[in-house]
Amino acid sequence: MNLVNGRYEIDGVSVLDMCTEFGTPLYVYDSNVIEAQYNRLKQAFKDTDVKINYACKALTNINILKFLNSLGSGLDTVSIQEVQLGLKAGFRPEDIIFTPNGVSFEEIEMAVDFGVIVNVDNISVLEQFGAKYGSSYPVCVRMNPHIMAGGNAKISVGHIDSKFGISIYQIKLLERVIKNYDIRVTGLHMHTGSDILDIDVFLRGADVLLESAESFPNLEFVDFGSGFKVKYSPSDNTTDVELLGKKLTKRIKEFSKTYGRELHIMFEPGKFLVSESGYLFVKTNVIKQTMSTVFAGVDSGQNHLIRPMMYDAYHHITNISNPKGTNRIYSVVGYICETDTFGWDRKLNEVHEGDILALHNAGAYGYSMSSNYNSRYRPAEVMVYKGKPYLIRRRENMEDLLSTQQMVNWEF
Repeated sequence: MNLVNGRYEIDGVSVLDMCTEFGTPLYVYDSNVIEAQYNRLKQAFKDTDVKINYACKALTNINILKFLNSLGSGLDTVSIQEVQLGLKAGFRPEDIIFTPNGVSFEEIEMAVDFGVIVNVDNISVLEQFGAKYGSSYPVCVRMNPHIMAGGNAKISVGHIDSKFGISIYQIKLLERVIKNYDIRVTGLHMHTGSDILDIDVFLRGADVLLESAESFPNLEFVDFGSGFKVKYSPSDNTTDVELLGKKLTKRIKEFSKTYGRELHIMFEPGKFLVSESGYLFVKTNVIKQTMSTVFAGVDSGQNHLIRPMMYDAYHHITNISNPKGTNRIYSVVGYICETDTFGWDRKLNEVHEGDILALHNAGAYGYSMSSNYNSRYRPAEVMVYKGKPYLIRRRENMEDLLSTQQMVNWEF
């Protein structure tokens, strides 16, 4: 989003015009940013056989999936519904990896029927898989590297107390299960967490995974997950994926010499690809001054963007309507009936009732984690593509809220 001649634009499209046309609250995604992030990651690992699988739990709108498919991306999925969305979006089954946790075996069977890559993170499930499929269907195994990493405890998933993955200390048991059921393991996977800044964390995890790979002679790929940090606040640093690409490429080539052949590698970024592309535009309903705080109350809340309340996440906020106004301090709050804050004590250009505010970096885990809490409607979504805004999801209405409810004629 750029300020051009006194107005904010996304790829030449006026933000205020979009808010007028489609209403607020409104999610808007810039396709140029998604494409640039995808190409940046591909370029960082250009000297390897790399496959980028978009972690679609970050943002599952089918138009976003179609766009990433057109760029050459694969798809990382965590539910059978995401698998089905990916297939509807045009992804080939072999370009979809299914990495569930704690699901029924029936869901695993459905994934096999769809023909996608199945990634198992549990010894019990692997035994069930082997008992039914043996070597007839290949499988990937998710390892837990016992590395604590990530920007928040809730998104750290590779440590010893995590529910995810098979412990690296269970490698001998894993080998026995694979041999006993004649399981064909063609991939190894790990994921340590999100918002990881230090590339040494990735390299340490890669060393653990590659060391484990020596126990599996028939591998075709290794999947290093993701967790690349993006820029939320103006002072934030980001993961140096270019430096990581150089160092990890060197490590992969060294491993390939001892392994006997070069494996192709995978990453599964979600936030890295879509977070910075997205904005949540909200309208200021009220300005309320108390004895200690000036609140800007907006027409949205944690029902639309839960990250600030759930993860204490920072989202930069801009007053779109008054870009040259005097700076003042506001706490930007939502309309949900409990403490519901987007940002405390933010320095914003003076905010008036009716002004449009932008919450930045809202492309990942914004709409996908939204809800109908307080019986509020979820907002519309717009994608700007080649200088034109496209409505890719309409705003909900009362009929949507009632569509799955069954009316019973009670006799009281």
